[in-house]
Amino acid sequence: MASELHEAIFMAKQERHKNLFLNYRNLNHFPVELLKDEGLQFLERLYMKGNLLTTLPDNLAQKLPNLIELYLHSNNIVIIPEAIGNLPRLQSLDLSCNSLHLLCPEIGRLRSLRHLRLSNNQLKSLPPEIGDLQFLETLDVSMNLLTSLPDRLHRCSSLQHLSADHNLLSHVPRHLCRLARLTQLSMAANILTFLPLDLGGSRELQFVFVDYNVDLKGLPSYLYNKVIGCSGCGVSPPGDDQDEALSEALLGLPAEVKAVASEADNVVPLEELAMRTLHRLYHQQWHHATGDEDVNFPPSIPLPKSLLDLLHFPLGHCHRCTQAMFTVIYPKLFPLRRTALAAVHRRTTVSFVAYCCSSRCLRTFNLQS
Repeated sequence: MASELHEAIFMAKQERHKNLFLNYRNLNHFPVELLKDEGLQFLERLYMKGNLLTTLPDNLAQKLPNLIELYLHSNNIVIIPEAIGNLPRLQSLDLSCNSLHLLCPEIGRLRSLRHLRLSNNQLKSLPPEIGDLQFLETLDVSMNLLTSLPDRLHRCSSLQHLSADHNLLSHVPRHLCRLARLTQLSMAANILTFLPLDLGGSRELQFVFVDYNVDLKGLPSYLYNKVIGCSGCGVSPPGDDQDEALSEALLGLPAEVKAVASEADNVVPLEELAMRTLHRLYHQQWHHATGDEDVNFPPSIPLPKSLLDLLHFPLGHCHRCTQAMFTVIYPKLFPLRRTALAAVHRRTTVSFVAYCCSSRCLRTFNLQS
């Protein structure tokens, strides 16, 4: 086996191969032949799946500076050195099925990275620096021990596929609703109780997987026709008591919700009106100055950080008129058994909830219109 390995690396150096396959070689350390002299400066793709590696060398980037793809699936890697951030051309990194407990912040320096796969490890958190990966298209963190996702993940403006199945996630960051290119979101088998009001509002998002979240009883109406399966999700209470069913569906609302209004509440609270006015004012001023509606707008007068955060990331937008909302919601329940999707889902007790900005929008909103 050692002679075969030596020959494979020798031939790669002699013939200046761009691809090197070292899968299933029972390697328990990184081959020193790859790091001798000038290394393999021309190598672009390195496959080392199914070995016994526990770490990577600190001089990996120095000896293999032109790596575009690095596949380390199914090893015993416990730690990734900080030098991993020195691979400027790396576009695909697969660390699935290893023994990672931590991910170094330097991962955020891989500015060319498009695909990051970290499934089936022991990760309890992700570094905020992942949000610096502006070209990242695929992120798979399934089968870990994550209790939260970084708020800065919304800065991954190119993200299309996000998989976080089989973790310990109790909530989804509201900021993820700003991922304009996200097409597929998979959050099955977590402990979610609630999904952000805006989730699904983007036209790009097509598929949402939320199976086996036993406490998830109500889905935002934006997800109507986008959810794939609700098997194992929460069961609404029996009977036709709409108030009781709605209360169950609203469990776990974020702390920013200060009031749950009803059709009888015709006057929007002053604080809410003030926030909407400020949001509209700043948005118009910044759009007029930059011509870009997607840029975070800075306030022209100082405000407390809590208010600034709300202005940048509203609680949600009205499911009828798209008006931004900050502290008050007007919910409307649509039991799945009364919709056309009832036959598609394996569980017919999961409900959709519309969130409106006023009693007028609440009265006129129809899920299927």
